[in-house]
Amino acid sequence: MAPAVGFVAVFAALALFFAAPAANADSGGLGATYTGETVETPSIPASPTETEVPAVSSPSGVPIPAPTVPGAATLAGERAIAPASAPTAVKQVIAAANRIRATPYIWGGGHGRWWDKGYDCSGSVSYALHGAKLLEAPLVSGSFMTWGEPGPGAWITIYANKQHVYMTVAGLRWDTGGDAPGITGPRWHAYMASAKGFVIRHPAGY
Repeated sequence: MAPAVGFVAVFAALALFFAAPAANADSGGLGATYTGETVETPSIPASPTETEVPAVSSPSGVPIPAPTVPGAATLAGERAIAPASAPTAVKQVIAAANRIRATPYIWGGGHGRWWDKGYDCSGSVSYALHGAKLLEAPLVSGSFMTWGEPGPGAWITIYANKQHVYMTVAGLRWDTGGDAPGITGPRWHAYMASAKGFVIRHPAGY
């Protein structure tokens, strides 16, 4: 009987180990161990899923454009061109985002250091905002739910929940989701994604 009891004890210990709760998703920062987004995946599947945050289409099938702003940014290839009428901070956010626009998706990327080999959703949004000194340290997606001020901004709007965050800047969407299959990482998008299930915030003054 002793060997059987020992086997049961080992099996029970392994079950408890694998059933342990995951780390809190609302932690992060330059000096912390990253335990942020768990929904994003390194490769985006061909069929839309919640992790992709796909563009929303009207009943006619035409994609819905991003919110209208006082001046709209334009795309030149993968690079965003800020409108001349944009405030300096908005131009700085766009310039910062452009610097990492071709980097790959890496879970936790941009949280241990600003300049990284790749970025996840909150890392890429944090990097862009930091370019205008609107953010001192990287935040995980859940932390953006209470960051800044409530509601959409005139120039910059953050869409956040505990699993994903993206933003629109001067009419363009900055996001790690919604790309073509096989393309990963932070990219600019000309069309808006679904805001369902997201808390909407904006940096004060923008």
